[in-house]
Amino acid sequence: MAEIKDPENTIIIELKDGNVLIELLPDVAPKHSERMKELARSGAYDGVVFHRVIEGFMAQTGDVQFGKSTGDIRMAGRGGSDLSDLPAEFSKLPHARGTLGAARSQNPNSANSQFFINFNDNDFLNGQYTVYGRVIDGMEFVDAITRGEPPANPDKMISVKVAIDVA
Repeated sequence: MAEIKDPENTIIIELKDGNVLIELLPDVAPKHSERMKELARSGAYDGVVFHRVIEGFMAQTGDVQFGKSTGDIRMAGRGGSDLSDLPAEFSKLPHARGTLGAARSQNPNSANSQFFINFNDNDFLNGQYTVYGRVIDGMEFVDAITRGEPPANPDKMISVKVAIDVA
């Protein structure tokens, strides 16, 4: 397992095959990093499915409104949290393999709770979507997420925690 250098800014996503460690980038995207920690700490991400998983592109999740695996997941991808949308925090960081990007609508300032993890380098997204984290361990578990738009039997985030909160 990778060394956790900053537990306050490291997210642990439990998937069916193992844990994924994500290093948040609060120096690059402070509002997005803070939002992910807030939703993780409230338990909002627990049980949320990966509703859009495209081979060679990315795995998208985080719809805390419609994406719970216990509900009607056909609506997954259309919702967010009850918190306000976030302003874009674009940077020069590329959408490289393993980076975390903020999902949004056509409006650059509409990111809320949904995010995606890039399977490959997706440079065509650079400067258009906020990068606010990167996988530092467990990318093999991300690579194993069931594909589909939506997947017939989607994988879910079993739990999402901030590393410093895990005893």
